[in-house]
Amino acid sequence: MIKKVARRLKRKMRTRVFGCPERPRLSFYKSNKHMFAQIIDDQKSVTLVSVGDTELTKKASSKKAQGTEKTRGDLYFEVGELIAAKSLKKNITKVVLDRSGFRFHGLVKKFAEGARKGGLIF
Repeated sequence: MIKKVARRLKRKMRTRVFGCPERPRLSFYKSNKHMFAQIIDDQKSVTLVSVGDTELTKKASSKKAQGTEKTRGDLYFEVGELIAAKSLKKNITKVVLDRSGFRFHGLVKKFAEGARKGGLIF
């Protein structure tokens, strides 16, 4: 497991991107249980928009359960759409995707597809 984490951190340093006011950085992070995304202006070191999958699970638990369990891919897609909706409210349309060393397939790809469908350009 240590080698796996070390490889991801090495990849993270190699593929690091920086945002600017015109194209802030969309930072993505996933743990074993949750995932988080932020839109960050690196010059000011300010988080403009943040969202996590816990926001969606709170909304789902507040509504009565409909009996259908969503897959992780569907959840990541919805989080991508949610961060796109929040960023469009703040007039942010173009971003740079920082995938934090994770490979661009599977859940990361689902998140990116949801963000693109929501209106973000990267």
